[in-house]
Amino acid sequence: MFIFDAHIDTLSRLIDSGRGFNEPQGHVHLDLLLQSKIGAQFFAAFVSPKFYQGMALHHTLELIDQFWQMLDEYSSDLAFAGSGTEIMQVQEGGQVACLLAIEGGEALEGKLANLRMLYRLGVRLITLTWNHRNQLASGQGEGDAGGGLSKFGKAVIEEMNTLKMLIDVSHLNDPGFWDVLQVSRSPILASHSNARALCNHPRNLTDEQIRALADQGGVIGVNFYPYFLDSSGAATIEHVVEHIAYLAKVGGIECVALGSDFDGISLVPVGLETCANTVDLIPALEDRGFCSREIEHIMGGNLLRLCTEVLG
Repeated sequence: MFIFDAHIDTLSRLIDSGRGFNEPQGHVHLDLLLQSKIGAQFFAAFVSPKFYQGMALHHTLELIDQFWQMLDEYSSDLAFAGSGTEIMQVQEGGQVACLLAIEGGEALEGKLANLRMLYRLGVRLITLTWNHRNQLASGQGEGDAGGGLSKFGKAVIEEMNTLKMLIDVSHLNDPGFWDVLQVSRSPILASHSNARALCNHPRNLTDEQIRALADQGGVIGVNFYPYFLDSSGAATIEHVVEHIAYLAKVGGIECVALGSDFDGISLVPVGLETCANTVDLIPALEDRGFCSREIEHIMGGNLLRLCTEVLG
């Protein structure tokens, strides 16, 4: 079974802790990743608000360096992949395919030149905002009053389409979401978002958003953060399955994927304590009545399809 996770924040954990990827710590480290049977993984370079004032690109480059140092050090187990074709080539070689993302358009510092240079450094996905307003758009923390895409944000979308990069609308406010769907010529990703009908949090997607994203061939990675799964914050693996089932019902089976948010969340669901437990979703989905073909779509096939279509 091919497993593909659309979002983890392990690079930030490694930088903040000063620990190596081989040291047992956090939700994702080398031994856990190899135990997990995950075949492909997006590593996010998260732009923390403390770096917004003039240091966003600087810190992003530090995180990207951490990514490449990690791949160099553990090259027998990990390898870079920049396209759908390369993901499968790495898989065939017995390694974990590692893809590079940026979480926060602050990293671009208002320049398309920086976007192009980051692509050359291996970045294949950008989460346009975190929770706040930046030069591209507004995050969910700003609400609808924050407005949608800026003129620069629209130029970024168009350039990402040209470069063949994945556009990620997780964290984006509702007006920005609809602007992206209107501007982008390529299907989009919500790398770590859930269903708002099941958990009424602004980080989650409405039924209308789910259908619109799915109709354009997009994919939604289910987030494991308990407060995005259930308003009580008390969640188990069954809550994750519930969101998967709901997304499949509303948007169709081909729009559902995984986006754990491991190492970026302070709480985890019971039964999904680390990335090594990701494989336990397979029997949980079987118990829910999903067939093997549907489970293959959910666990990694849909995200691989999107990467192949957009990245090449």
